[in-house]
Amino acid sequence: MQNFRSYFKAFVNLHGSSSGKPVAAGEFWDIVAITAADEKQELAYKQQLSEKLKKKELPLGVQYHVFVDPAGAKIGNGGSTLCALRCLEKLYGDKWKSFTILLIHSGGYSQRLPNASALGKIFTALPFGNPIYQMLELKLAMYIDFPSHMKPGILITCADDIELYSVGECEFIRFDKPGFTALAHPSSLTVGTTHGVFVLEPFNYLEYKDLEYRCCHRFLHKPSIEQMHHFNAVCRPGNFSHQDMAGGDTTPLKLESEYVYTDSLFYMDHKTAKKLLAFYEKIGTLNCEIDAYGDFLQALGPGATVEYTRNTSNVTKEEAELTDIRQRIFHLLKGTSLNVVVLNKSKFYHIGTTEEYLFHFTSDSSLKSELGLQSIAFSIFSTTPKCSGNTSCIIQSILDSGCSVATGSVVEYSRLGPNVSVGENCIVSGCSVITEAVLPADSFVCSLSLKMNGYLKYSTMAFGVQDNLKRNVKTLSDIKLLQFFGVCFLSCLNIWNLKVTEELFSGNKTCLSLWNARIFPACSSLSDSVTTSLKMLNAVQNKSAFSLNKYKLLSIEEMLIYKDVEDMITYREQIFLEITLNRKQFDLEAS
Repeated sequence: MQNFRSYFKAFVNLHGSSSGKPVAAGEFWDIVAITAADEKQELAYKQQLSEKLKKKELPLGVQYHVFVDPAGAKIGNGGSTLCALRCLEKLYGDKWKSFTILLIHSGGYSQRLPNASALGKIFTALPFGNPIYQMLELKLAMYIDFPSHMKPGILITCADDIELYSVGECEFIRFDKPGFTALAHPSSLTVGTTHGVFVLEPFNYLEYKDLEYRCCHRFLHKPSIEQMHHFNAVCRPGNFSHQDMAGGDTTPLKLESEYVYTDSLFYMDHKTAKKLLAFYEKIGTLNCEIDAYGDFLQALGPGATVEYTRNTSNVTKEEAELTDIRQRIFHLLKGTSLNVVVLNKSKFYHIGTTEEYLFHFTSDSSLKSELGLQSIAFSIFSTTPKCSGNTSCIIQSILDSGCSVATGSVVEYSRLGPNVSVGENCIVSGCSVITEAVLPADSFVCSLSLKMNGYLKYSTMAFGVQDNLKRNVKTLSDIKLLQFFGVCFLSCLNIWNLKVTEELFSGNKTCLSLWNARIFPACSSLSDSVTTSLKMLNAVQNKSAFSLNKYKLLSIEEMLIYKDVEDMITYREQIFLEITLNRKQFDLEAS
């Protein structure tokens, strides 16, 4: 989209000067808040924010906060929103009624993209910038125009999506109406089944515009295609003036396509936020998962009905009080307006799974050209990637010239020696591989620093990029239904000489999965950790025995409990300094 480059330039100018002057009032957000699932995640986010501010990588004069969910039951991003409102009230009292606030939901454990599990989805590295930009900087750049065209209130967004759009030169997206205001993107009906869909009130423009302000009759959350038709959410081709309407995670829509308008981020004014806060204070403790989209937005618009509160088909865990809380939210918000900013030339990208991550960073020419993504981003690697089709993607890493990385693979924050071969469609994160090693195609390999009993240790999770870490079974007899690298998990345990006992799993013993299986060795050096985990991976692929009996074994769940954020940041910083020094020497030699 044509606007993005200028927005990113404006963002860089906002914090790029060495003077460190704070931004002027009204020029940027008053508050940027990130949600965290637990205290360990909260600490990790605060450490990374502190590092960024110390290096002046973020605009100064802004209040940056991390708001952690209360301990106990999962409360979903809707619950996190309510919790954040309470935190704002405690910190600022009545003052926040005049603030523009950006709230970024980043409280999940990223089980579908585990290289973001330890340090957070909002700190996912992107393949461009010097230093490397992360999702946080991208969000701040994408939304740079919003605060100056917004009445006091809160803009709510997720950490793993990207919204790009194009509007007229003198047009701006405005968030200045009472109630809720949401962005809407034209999408295929198939995409609509996994998103929120707006049923818009009729309008009488002669032709569609890039930017339209519409009223929403009702909001559908992950509807079926039949429901989209039934509730008149489906738009049919008219005199649309664009060759392609939108794209992103789907093929651009052509003129002859039926389409729907799907959601991304939304805004609520301060009055509405206070109404939700009063509701939260009244109920006290929340013991069920509330969806900020499904449970807030479905209550809005003149066509909203209470039926959705009893529909639990999109709920991951059905708690007893869920229906009651949903109904109370419905009656609280009923009659509140849902304004929609229709962006007819926009693209929505989601980078929350290994599949999406690999596609957008290596194969997707659309996102590459929009953001200026690079195949080799702030790295040392003399091999030139192929120019057409799929390429590999190297992010802040040091790779020996004798190393090979096949197409479709991403390597980030790693050191790879001369005899290392990375197969196709792999993700390699935070690793150090000095000795000869082969990473099979479709491998996921990610190393974490750990602090265990006061000692620094390392553990490397290794599995297939298509493995489902969230899939769980309730009994030990059913673990044969789990798959590791496409192989029956029970067969893998035999290869590793591990017995099937309750001790094999951490945490909840009635929710057994690859996520909480104790199969990854803890080692005293980073390179040993990677080498050992690669041996267990190759043993499964080659069906050859490799005993894990002599190792202290951890689950991914336990790795996140023991993670040493400071050491992981230090490791990344060492790579950064080495690349910086190498570039300076190269410039000196060139001159």
